[in-house]
Amino acid sequence: MAIAIVDDTPINLTLIQALLRKIIPAQMEIRCFTAPREGLAWSLSQEPDLVIVDYMMPELNGIEFIRALRQRYPLEQVPILMVTAAHEKEVRYQSLEAGANDFLTKPLDRHEFDPRVRTMWSLRTSYTRLSRWNEDLQAEVARQTADLINRERETITRLARAAEFRDPETGAHILRMSHYSRLIAEALGMDQAFCDRLLTAAPMHDVGKVGTPDHILLKPGRLTPEEMDIMRRHAQIGHDILAGSSSPMIQMAAEIALNHHEKFDGSGYPKGTRGQEIPLVGRIVAVADVFDALTSARPYKEAWDLDRAVALLHEGRGTHFDPDCLDAFFSRWEDVLLIRERYRDE
Repeated sequence: MAIAIVDDTPINLTLIQALLRKIIPAQMEIRCFTAPREGLAWSLSQEPDLVIVDYMMPELNGIEFIRALRQRYPLEQVPILMVTAAHEKEVRYQSLEAGANDFLTKPLDRHEFDPRVRTMWSLRTSYTRLSRWNEDLQAEVARQTADLINRERETITRLARAAEFRDPETGAHILRMSHYSRLIAEALGMDQAFCDRLLTAAPMHDVGKVGTPDHILLKPGRLTPEEMDIMRRHAQIGHDILAGSSSPMIQMAAEIALNHHEKFDGSGYPKGTRGQEIPLVGRIVAVADVFDALTSARPYKEAWDLDRAVALLHEGRGTHFDPDCLDAFFSRWEDVLLIRERYRDE
């Protein structure tokens, strides 16, 4: 806590300092400057609680000093008192326009000095309290927001695990495809909030399989056309489970569940949406999910080697997959391989 006094006349500094010591807390520092540029440099670096500045000074007059200080501190943040001669009315007007909060007239009168300084001190105290209150409020909002996000993530994780118990796909598949999805989003230039939300929402892509009968979901052989029709309903079921939430994360998860089996040429399901009409998250997850499904072993198939899987993805460019999402995926190929190694099936 500090007050800056800027006046090129040493006796004035001594007088103002003596008057201040009678009314301010003992622990408050008073810094005196006869060189206005030194006073300005210190004030810009320290954020003083009050500045008292004379008008008539060499190199930098009081109004110029105030203008420079106000470029850094708004009116309510750092109070400034301008000291002028009683006859300098025009200077006082200019000082107020420049950003002074109030002014003192020479010769200084203690009965005028005390209430004006106390008023400025009260202004600074109010600003400091309000700033601290705002900081505390922002911290509390951030804490509660983080708690809400963590609860949403827990909800999504538990729903994903519920689907996982009924699906021959492993938990490692969910980890891999969600991290692949975030890689694609990052390569497409999406912002960090979108990428993080996608990482959390992508594991919900197959939650609708909780509504698929076991004899179809767990069938080791090829599905009949009728069984395939039933299997394909999981996209709509997943959307219906998640739809209507006020949470942006679960809204994204619902969009992914509905659209991750759509194809770029319109031949996918459940709605046959095509091209850019398919939401971006659906187009991203389609690449990530298919790649991991191809390269993972299942009870009904062996894992494909990487070359064969990559060839199929390229073959589906512009038909099954959005070319931009596919290019983004391969642009991060080294990271893809690291994720694949990190989250291997046990």
